[in-house]
Amino acid sequence: MDIQDKVILVTGGAVRIGRAITLELLKAGGQVFCHYYSSRKAAQNLSNVAADYPGTLHLYSYDLMKPDAAQKIISQTIKTFGRIDVLINNAAIFFKTPLGSVREEDWDVLHTLNLKQVFFLSQEAGLRMKQQGFGKIINIADAGAESPFPSYIPYSVTKAGVVALTRGLAKALAPEVLVNCISPGPVMLPEDYVTQEKEQALRQTLLKREGSAEDIARTVRFLIEGSDYITGAVIPVDGGRQIR
Repeated sequence: MDIQDKVILVTGGAVRIGRAITLELLKAGGQVFCHYYSSRKAAQNLSNVAADYPGTLHLYSYDLMKPDAAQKIISQTIKTFGRIDVLINNAAIFFKTPLGSVREEDWDVLHTLNLKQVFFLSQEAGLRMKQQGFGKIINIADAGAESPFPSYIPYSVTKAGVVALTRGLAKALAPEVLVNCISPGPVMLPEDYVTQEKEQALRQTLLKREGSAEDIARTVRFLIEGSDYITGAVIPVDGGRQIR
């Protein structure tokens, strides 16, 4: 699929990995509908930077915790650009939940943002793509889906769900819609990590170093324009962590 002029929805697209994805797709000439919620200042900065890129950027703020979020965001994408060709489910939340301290509200927030809305966004967009005869969905999981982090068990469970969801959607939406997943390793490590945690994360990779947001963005771009014969795949971008 040629990215030029394709309509691409990126959730959580104003900061961190989402920002890198948005800029990579604008560089390729895409029409990017960039969802964000609270990162207003970052979104404005992104808009300023995007002015130098050949693609088209539209910013849209909405709370993914709202029950109507999926329908609202997809309908606004179509209202703005007339269709949707690619959905990138990037938005997620990540915070420590040590065993014994997990509250039900922690579980609910993590599952709503990281898994529930990924499903409902994919359902809304995927059925429209299937009807139009083509489309791609790319989910962002995490290395924790395969090897759960002990202090982040609820988060890891949501990302394992994203992997299962990717495979299920690939089957349900075939052959018109391709659905794949990227599983990052230590990329843009959390700001609250202490030195020991950072060193431990890097030791778990074969390459012994942190990846970049651009590594993920370039993989997203490959899945859009590099091949139309990949679906149901989970691609690790983790410095070899998965096989260590």
